[in-house]
Amino acid sequence: MTHPFLLFQWLEQQLNTHVGEHVTYTWFVMLLLTVLAFIVSRSIKEVPSGWQNLMESVVGGIENLIDETMGPKGKTYFPLIATLALFILVSNLIGLVPGFYPPTANLNTNAAMALTVFAMTHVIGFKEHGIAYLKHFMGPILVLAPLIFIIELIGHLARPLSLSLRLFGNMYGHEIVLMIFFALVPLFLPIPMMLMGVLIAFIQAFVFTLLAMIYIAGSLEEAH
Repeated sequence: MTHPFLLFQWLEQQLNTHVGEHVTYTWFVMLLLTVLAFIVSRSIKEVPSGWQNLMESVVGGIENLIDETMGPKGKTYFPLIATLALFILVSNLIGLVPGFYPPTANLNTNAAMALTVFAMTHVIGFKEHGIAYLKHFMGPILVLAPLIFIIELIGHLARPLSLSLRLFGNMYGHEIVLMIFFALVPLFLPIPMMLMGVLIAFIQAFVFTLLAMIYIAGSLEEAH
C-alpha cells in the first residue's frame, strides 16, 4: 500500500535507510505511550483529573476484564495484556490522522504480537503445571490421545495465524477504503468512514486482547 504522504518519510530519507513505515510508526506509538505514562505518573493526585482520570479508567477497565476472563491468577499477566491493548488501540487510532500510518495495518507487526501471545501461552502453561501441561493436548480418553494431540497441535498453531490475519485484514482494508475516499473526495465525505474507523479501532483492539486473555486463561486451567 502506497500512501500519498507520510509524516515520517523524511526521517528515512535523512537517514538514507528504509526500515518500513510500520517500524517507524511502531516506534512512534511506543514513544507516545512512554511519554504519556511518564507525564501521568509525575502528577498523580488523590482526586484524579485530566489524563490521570482517563488512564485510571482505562487501567481499571482492563483489570476488570482480566478478572472476569482469567480469574485471580490473571492479575500476574496484567502488564502483558495492558501493553497489548494500549499499543493496538493507539496504533489503530493514529491511522485516522492524515500523514500517519497504523502499524497494525502491516502483517509483520501483528505476527510479532501474535507469536508473543502464542509463546507466552505455553511458557505460562509449563510454568503453572510443569510437564503435566502436556495433558492439555491429550484429551480425557487415553486411547484417543494421539488423535487429540494432532488436533490440538493444529488448533494451537492456527492461533497466531488467526490473530495476525484478523487484525491485519480489518486495519489494512480500512486504510485502503480511507485512501480511496480521500483521493476521490478529500472533504467531508470521508468523515463517516473515519467515525466508523474509531469503532473498528476499539473493536479490533478488544478482540485481539480478549482472545489473548482466553488463550492464557486456558493454559492456567487444570487439564481434565
